[in-house]
Amino acid sequence: MTWAKLLLAALGLAVLLGGCAAYVDRRAAAREAAFEARYPPTGRLLQVNGVTVHAHVEGRGPDLVLLHGASGSSRDFTFDLVGRLTDRYRVIAFDRPGLGWTDPIGALTEDPRAQADLLRAAADQLDVDDPIVLGHSYGGAVAMAWALGDPAGTSALVLLAGATHPWPGDLGPWYPFINSSLGQHAAVPLITAFVPEDRAEDIIAGIFAPQQPPPGYADHIGAGLSARRDSLRANAQQVGHLKPYLAAMAPQYPSLTMPIELLHGDRDTTVYLDIHSRQMVRDVAGAHLVVMPGIGHMPQHGDPQAVVDAIDRTATRAGLR
Repeated sequence: MTWAKLLLAALGLAVLLGGCAAYVDRRAAAREAAFEARYPPTGRLLQVNGVTVHAHVEGRGPDLVLLHGASGSSRDFTFDLVGRLTDRYRVIAFDRPGLGWTDPIGALTEDPRAQADLLRAAADQLDVDDPIVLGHSYGGAVAMAWALGDPAGTSALVLLAGATHPWPGDLGPWYPFINSSLGQHAAVPLITAFVPEDRAEDIIAGIFAPQQPPPGYADHIGAGLSARRDSLRANAQQVGHLKPYLAAMAPQYPSLTMPIELLHGDRDTTVYLDIHSRQMVRDVAGAHLVVMPGIGHMPQHGDPQAVVDAIDRTATRAGLR
């Protein structure tokens, strides 16, 4: 189902159910409880200044932090990538604020710099030392914010289809609507309460195109966690309000001196290669770009070995291996 069709379905339900807000909330809460029971935390729940942060930690070696993209969680990485790395890295896969099992941080949830500050504080609790920081998609913005906030304590960056620069135009009608009062208080509960779970498979297929999601991915990822009301709101705020934060961050990128590896598929229609990764190479002397022919928005699944190789290159360039 496209976002336009989902929007029309939500509005139709809003008209149909009108005064049934209490019923909608009960049904949404029941579905959220079922989603959470089915997809519990896979790692540790840390308390950081009163905020719960979920961290999946495995392996031994130099520290490698993984930051997932929009509408996701650390489960995107634990499906396959983490298992390819734990023989030589200590891998710390975080859920970003408002997603997975990490709490939102109020109005700051939409700010990638505030997200990075929270997750660095969580990393401090885990004694993370001079990590390589990898970010996929929206997680690329948080990885850049992490490095800008602590350049001396960040060994290297790996960006997978990373959102790093402001783009021309807007994102279409979905995000302004879902971030509106009507969207937040009417459409979001209706989506949580009534949208069939199998619609997540259509959305996942669109994100992966032209590749197919690997077998078992939809079951592992726990899309129901992203369908919870707070997660839908947090994700909409983050994506819908990202552009001005990138506009503020991008002029600072040339100051970064750590190794930066970028992997970006030339078939990516979600985060555009020319606007983001190619611009990063122009901005930062230490950035190295690998363009992945035929790959869409999910390089970690389209060619996971290329991602592992890029991580190893950054570790070598940073003197960690």
